[in-house]
Amino acid sequence: MNLFREPVENPENLLSDGSIVKYYGALMSLDDADYYFKCLLNNIDWKHDEAIILGKHLITKRKVALYADRAFTYTYSNITKQALPWTKELLAIKAIVEARLGETFNTCLLNLYHDGSEGMAWHSDGERDLQKHGVIASVSLGAERKFSFKNKITSDTVSLLLEHGSLLIMAGTTQDCWQHRLPPTTKVHEPRVNLTFRNIVSE
Repeated sequence: MNLFREPVENPENLLSDGSIVKYYGALMSLDDADYYFKCLLNNIDWKHDEAIILGKHLITKRKVALYADRAFTYTYSNITKQALPWTKELLAIKAIVEARLGETFNTCLLNLYHDGSEGMAWHSDGERDLQKHGVIASVSLGAERKFSFKNKITSDTVSLLLEHGSLLIMAGTTQDCWQHRLPPTTKVHEPRVNLTFRNIVSE
């Protein structure tokens, strides 16, 4: 059964205290989700992600890519990335997201997780380059994965399943008050592509 193919017309806010996380369910048809997933796997300029932590230069199995309206730079984990021009598939997905949300975005950070052994540790997307309290729209393609939020003060957690072709947003004070992560799992053996549409403040 593909119950998740039904979009959520009026998604509830999963957080509180000015923090906003909403899960919109299906953003596109299953056929479109399959098509874009294959296109992104093959046509994106994927590179292994890098980070400098405690003075050590780390290279992850997970791969990333950055695309934008212009050659923005975006720095996180002490590594600066240079944005590439949009591909036609990314522009098409961006248009779908913007029409659904009534928002506009100038940048997309993509992550490729080859299987469930690859995840993301607790963190917040609070980089100075990003629009303060702006909307971050997350599109999931491929393997279904659990996604979790943890309150920075109370350690309360909220988790949900991000399904193939689905849309999640983070906004308000979410990055100030909560961390999020993609926990690794031994149960997933297929790849997942995650697109996070966001706005980088003009330099």
